[in-house]
Amino acid sequence: MKAISVQNLTKRFGSFTAVDQITFDVEQGEIFGFLGANGAGKTTAMRMLCGLSMPTSGEATVAGFDLYKHPEKIKQSIGYMSQKFSLYEDLTIRENIRFYGGIYGLSNSEIKTKTERLVSSLKLDKKINSLVKSLPLGWKQKLSFSVAMIHDPRIVFLDEPTGGVDPITRREFWTMIFEAANRGTTVFVTTHYMDEAEYCNRVSIMVDGQIAALGAPDELKRTYVATDMGEVFLQLARGAKRGDD
Repeated sequence: MKAISVQNLTKRFGSFTAVDQITFDVEQGEIFGFLGANGAGKTTAMRMLCGLSMPTSGEATVAGFDLYKHPEKIKQSIGYMSQKFSLYEDLTIRENIRFYGGIYGLSNSEIKTKTERLVSSLKLDKKINSLVKSLPLGWKQKLSFSVAMIHDPRIVFLDEPTGGVDPITRREFWTMIFEAANRGTTVFVTTHYMDEAEYCNRVSIMVDGQIAALGAPDELKRTYVATDMGEVFLQLARGAKRGDD
């Protein structure tokens, strides 16, 4: 069974078609890059796949659940991390972990065990009672990812997870992504960093609400006679007619 299966998924807002009949599959354990310039429709598409927005038409299953019939089951089966908002800055690290563990339906004993394991792996044991806002951005992002994975989801959606962090932290973050994928978690990631697109098993590139290209990075570079994914992206994005989402 595919981790994600999408057929002709469409989202309209009045006369504006944000996502226009996109079709693709994602394998379990795959790192799938979902790219597009601002206004391409990728955020709208991701919100539909997370069960946060109902499609206008088309079909999709996420973690085996139908997008229309079982949006709540989808939410329970996935993790989600946003660049802009993932943690409560005025809560401590411990309080954030406990809060999200409760949202994901973990028992108190599970939350306790997961908390100890999580802070130990991130080497945050001594800061567990510190407010999240006291952490550097890179540590916040790594903590956000770990919290999104606390319930061992089949799929984790990462929306520009490394935006604004330094190159060393970005590499460390991607090590965490590789480890998650090696454990069988499907990683669905959007990014504006084209070097990160090279790390994905496959990449889709959206332009004006449609998928303009889909394939492994090396395959796309051969198709577009490009030396890197940045060149592939620029070739496709230059033809975009829309502005920001």
